[in-house]
Amino acid sequence: MPRTRIEATLFTDPSSPEAYSASPALRTIEWRYRDQIRWRLVTIGLSAPGSVPERSTGEMARSLTYIRDRCGMPFAIEPKLRHTTSARACQAVIAARLIHPGMEWRVLRALQLMEFNTPILLDEDDHLLIALESVPGLDPLKVVLAIDTPEVQAAYDSEWAESRRATTGSLPPGDRGAERPADTRVAPPTVIFGHEDRRMRVGGLQPAEAYDAAVDELDPGLVRTGPPESPLEVLELYPGGLATQEVAAIMAPRSVAPDRGAVASLLDGLHSLGRVRRIAMGDDAVWLTA
Repeated sequence: MPRTRIEATLFTDPSSPEAYSASPALRTIEWRYRDQIRWRLVTIGLSAPGSVPERSTGEMARSLTYIRDRCGMPFAIEPKLRHTTSARACQAVIAARLIHPGMEWRVLRALQLMEFNTPILLDEDDHLLIALESVPGLDPLKVVLAIDTPEVQAAYDSEWAESRRATTGSLPPGDRGAERPADTRVAPPTVIFGHEDRRMRVGGLQPAEAYDAAVDELDPGLVRTGPPESPLEVLELYPGGLATQEVAAIMAPRSVAPDRGAVASLLDGLHSLGRVRRIAMGDDAVWLTA
């Protein structure tokens, strides 16, 4: 197995539809490069208690419909009971990492799926418990009870600050002396790839080839795994399950648009044979091995 040669920091937030919709592209890069890239997760903290919603319910529904149709991740376009904030969900991700190192990725995934496909409110502890109960091997109550501990709060403050410092150098050369708002932060999802003394940033919602180009620029010697022949190969690598678009993205040849319809037919066929399980999610599904 090739050794790790690139470090990648993903700046994200469980309440960001753009970060959630980047999942097919990110899964594709993970498939291609495996352990040659070591990933690190940083939560941004897009909103905190007392913050004012930026868009109305109608505007948000239109925005979610657009990004769903563009990127293909499951969405249930239904208004929440009220406006929610993401700070506590970010802190739950951090608590999971401190208690169960490595599980923060599955917790982020669970929170994203619940945020965009259920009525769950990410700033309610009893709702967080429901979301976390979907993560095998996790102690949901222990995670939620740890949110207000000094260790978790300090780690969250550190990640919040890091996501603001990471904007350094992101402005065009002529604008770098301009004043920045106090809460300027990277746009989720942003990935900063590092190799030796070089760094490359891929900011905002981007296709897989944008990440691939950054990786190739930093280290063209990485071994790239080609697309699999069957969805089963993909799902075996992701026991937590993948949406149809994620499977289709991984199975697409490099620089070729995913054939979602063909992959959906393959998954339906495997489902009829009892080879995969289908969990309805929003307007689509999450698929797991049987």
